[in-house]
Amino acid sequence: RAVLRAVYERLDGLLLPGGGDIDPVQYGESRHEKCNQPSAERDSTELALARWAMDGGMPLLAICRGIQVLNVALGGSLFQDIQSQIPGAERHDWYPNYPRDRLSHTVVVKAGTRLARISGDTSVEVNSLHHQSVKDLAPGLVETGRSPDGIIEAVEATDHPFAIGVQWHPEELAGSDARAQRLFDSLVEASRR
Repeated sequence: RAVLRAVYERLDGLLLPGGGDIDPVQYGESRHEKCNQPSAERDSTELALARWAMDGGMPLLAICRGIQVLNVALGGSLFQDIQSQIPGAERHDWYPNYPRDRLSHTVVVKAGTRLARISGDTSVEVNSLHHQSVKDLAPGLVETGRSPDGIIEAVEATDHPFAIGVQWHPEELAGSDARAQRLFDSLVEASRR
């Protein structure tokens, strides 16, 4: 833990990337049959980094698994499998047999939020490569975007200089979508302050 903290202290900003499922024990649930095998080491590392960044006001961008890590780190929970736990949900797991930059659905972004200012719009077309999502939103986070079927797709911290989580993968879109690139530019800009 001391080595991780020493590395953290050298950072100006934090990006929590996509990846595998978080162990449901981290949010007080037993494992659903569709929840993939978690990595205890990765969970421990990323949850600690997320908590430190939130406590210390470090700029943070959380992508896919990252938004889930952020939510769990602050006391929220997850749907372990959208298709089996949310009746009427559309398909969100457009992988592995589809291009990662496939635009799968719209996210309606709340006006006046950081995400709306960064994207310059309140409607964003996104890719979708996840089977889990935010269930109970953690204290200190606000929902800033949803998919048409009601899945929380974006969050922000209310009392933090720059903490945004998105459920999609803007890194796969940034080459052709200026709005996706601006998410990363905004993280870099916030990290320079």
